[in-house]
Amino acid sequence: MNMYSPGPIPRHAGPPASSTPITDFLRAPRPGVSDGYVVLPRSLAEAMPLPWQQQMTHLLHEFHQVYAHLNWPEYRVVPSRKERLVDLDEEQLAEVGCFVEIDADGELVYRERNGRRIEDPERHEVFVSCLDPIPSQHQNANQDTPPRGFPAPTWG
Repeated sequence: MNMYSPGPIPRHAGPPASSTPITDFLRAPRPGVSDGYVVLPRSLAEAMPLPWQQQMTHLLHEFHQVYAHLNWPEYRVVPSRKERLVDLDEEQLAEVGCFVEIDADGELVYRERNGRRIEDPERHEVFVSCLDPIPSQHQNANQDTPPRGFPAPTWG
């Protein structure tokens, strides 16, 4: 009995598979994604269902095995949010390397640390550190339900 069709191989319906699937996926705005990094909160990764954790562990193991030869730095991840320059206080302005002064006409002038004037500060957005809204494994340790309404995992 012949198991092979004598006709042409049917094409897969839909667009062809991408040769850059991660780039394509990360092109859309996504939580924890910037131009240079993808950040996964450890507490959320550790709270994933066990099959997900097993798949993630396998992928991360392969990733680190392939790139272990690189000189990896220690990373410091700082939760941040975009804010308009005009909405910042003095401490936040200092954090982003800016300051504000009053010019001879009594107008507020925003400047970078090097003294360069920032044009249109109402539209100028910067990243400012903020409290981390993602619950960690230690936050809410005495509660049954974290703030987002997800039931706390019960291990045991």
